[in-house]
Amino acid sequence: MPVVRVYVPLGRAGLEELAGTGALAAGPGAPRTAYAVTSRLERLAPGLDVEDLEYAAFSDAVTAAAELRSAPADRRVVASADADASWVAPRDGAPVSKVVLTAPLPLARVASFHIDDEVTAGLEEEADELLWYDVTELDDVRSFFG
Repeated sequence: MPVVRVYVPLGRAGLEELAGTGALAAGPGAPRTAYAVTSRLERLAPGLDVEDLEYAAFSDAVTAAAELRSAPADRRVVASADADASWVAPRDGAPVSKVVLTAPLPLARVASFHIDDEVTAGLEEEADELLWYDVTELDDVRSFFG
């Protein structure tokens, strides 16, 4: 079955959900927003290669992660994961990389976490300023939230 790399913005609650249940809930009545290379994104950026398209989707996820902060001292977090294509549905509107997960995303499908090096709320925030953590380092990522 084909997989789609998705970028899922997370806050403190999402990290705790992953650690506690081993999955991010999603499904009918409980869709979860994520970001991915979509056909709309490809049409709007015909000259970009796959890496550039993925970076565009990742950047949109980082922007959305800023909105999930429950406190000004929280850092932006994005999980990169490989979802079955059947779990991913396109979503209308902007940004064009926005998709919705229609099935739970198991921790086993998460490849890595990306988290701010330091708290950046209210500062100029760039997507390339995030640190990379392996999925096995979930507890380390959670520790940034106290």
